[in-house]
Amino acid sequence: MSPKARWQFWIDRGGTFTDIVARRPAEKLVTHKLLSEDTYHYKDAAIHGIRYILGLPKDAPLPSEYIEIIKMGTTVGTNALLERKGERTVLVINQDFENALRMDTKIAQIFLLRKSNFQINCMKGLSRYQED
Repeated sequence: MSPKARWQFWIDRGGTFTDIVARRPAEKLVTHKLLSEDTYHYKDAAIHGIRYILGLPKDAPLPSEYIEIIKMGTTVGTNALLERKGERTVLVINQDFENALRMDTKIAQIFLLRKSNFQINCMKGLSRYQED
């Protein structure tokens, strides 16, 4: 089977939903939206969504010979940063990059304008780090 005759998948995994756009071998696009976390029904939303689109049973392996590419992006890490959730980590950089750890004022203003839509508690000049 040539690469043009195989499936292509583009996946956006968010904190609430996972969206999948797939291109069938015949070039037709298919979309699917599902909850990012639904442990009662599946372990991994992206894999479950691909199985659903391909019409495979719940625990079937993905047939790599029919898949050309899977590309995945996520906002989960960004959301965790903005909501101040997740594990504490350490970042070691040199003195010249100190300002890179502060959120740009314009970006902070955009988040402030949008915070009511996403219920993000964000302040202008939000620091991405905690000094000890």
